[in-house]
Amino acid sequence: MQHVSEAELVRVGELEIRPREGLALAGGRALMLSVREFDLLVALASHAGRIVSREELYRQAWGGTLRGGDRSCDVYIHKLRAKLERALPGQRLIHTHVGFGYRLDTGASHPFHIASTGR
Repeated sequence: MQHVSEAELVRVGELEIRPREGLALAGGRALMLSVREFDLLVALASHAGRIVSREELYRQAWGGTLRGGDRSCDVYIHKLRAKLERALPGQRLIHTHVGFGYRLDTGASHPFHIASTGR
């Protein structure tokens, strides 16, 4: 299996990620992402359809170990989610799984997670 960082192109619904170019397109339009947001998107895409823990996302995007109480990952996921939802109205690609992590997928969240997170 090819790792996302080595891939030419990754697609999740209308989202297209070109890791080598540092480019993400939503519906064919370039997203204006910070380096950290792009790194998180690539980390999520490398596990598309599966839940990725906050610790793993932090390790891949920041290159270190997540310390207790550090909310950096959550803050940047919130920013990334908002940008994706503005670019692709009516679509939710980043799903929160309380106590587990986040998932990048075109499918809906499980009702338990929707009720728990308001998402």
